[in-house]
Amino acid sequence: MKIPRDVSGAELGRSLSRFGYHVTRQSGSHMRLTSTFRGPEHHITIPAHASIKIGTLSQILSDVAAYLEISRERLLQDLFG
Repeated sequence: MKIPRDVSGAELGRSLSRFGYHVTRQSGSHMRLTSTFRGPEHHITIPAHASIKIGTLSQILSDVAAYLEISRERLLQDLFG
């Protein structure tokens, strides 16, 4: 599955809530999300922009997939499929 090109920061934050992520703080145009879904806390920072750049989104998805111990392809399917 291809990475979607028009995902906003708010939309990504809502989608990641399925995996236990919640906004712990926001500083300017960036949100920090935290999850304890699989043991120790995991933090990610996502831009609260209207459209996240494809490289940034790709890195965020890779980081989340590694934390959840699933493939990035499966994470894409669960989030946007």
